[in-house]
Amino acid sequence: MTEPVPVKAAKISLEVVETLRELEGAGVSEVAQRLDKPTSTIHDHLRTLEQEEYLVKEGNEYYVSTRFLQLGNQARSRQKVFEIARPEIDELAEKTGEHANFMIEEHGLGVFLYKARGQNAVQLDTHAGMRVPLQTTALGKTIMAFRPRAEVEAILDRHGLPEVTEQTITDSAELFDTLDQVRERGYAYDDEERVKGMRCIAAPIVDDDGYAIAAVSVSGPKSRMQEERFTDEVPDQILRSANVIEVNLTYS
Repeated sequence: MTEPVPVKAAKISLEVVETLRELEGAGVSEVAQRLDKPTSTIHDHLRTLEQEEYLVKEGNEYYVSTRFLQLGNQARSRQKVFEIARPEIDELAEKTGEHANFMIEEHGLGVFLYKARGQNAVQLDTHAGMRVPLQTTALGKTIMAFRPRAEVEAILDRHGLPEVTEQTITDSAELFDTLDQVRERGYAYDDEERVKGMRCIAAPIVDDDGYAIAAVSVSGPKSRMQEERFTDEVPDQILRSANVIEVNLTYS
């Protein structure tokens, strides 16, 4: 079977949308410069996307529209595990007072599907739909730990091991050693590996074959994630929640 040929115009439109998302809004010239495309070409794509209501224009700048929310919510609703996990994530946030998160893997990246905030949670950049390199989070590491090694190696070949903070794992040998430890204890740690000052603990949601289909976590500032709370109390709560989700998923 021959590989599908990318449609150039569609690819440019998607690059335009992604650029606007990264820049949090921009004018024609800025987008054209970022993508190294003629201004006239970018203008045509922006105007078309605006007419189809995927962008909004305010003054001379374009922004991603809320129409993408409809698409995102529909995509998320297809994830059966999300609907089952959501009440457990809410309960985790309430019990710990911190951020509780739910992630899947898609195209080799970690995708946050849901985040609940406890009463003491600090402000974070995470949001539904956000994509991150898997090795930068406890969520991503616990997903990789319960996947075949060949699959993990394919992800690394595609995305590499980008450094986000000084603590991010950027060496494949170190990563595979870490994944062995995660499998042994059943959960993963993230110690300031994506966000400085933040710690996170995550456990996988696995199917009957032990294959990770998602992960749940709790994240909080390092000052509150210390000693037994970090090593015992929160991990126990996350493991219980993961187990409830797995049982409900099996019998739903």
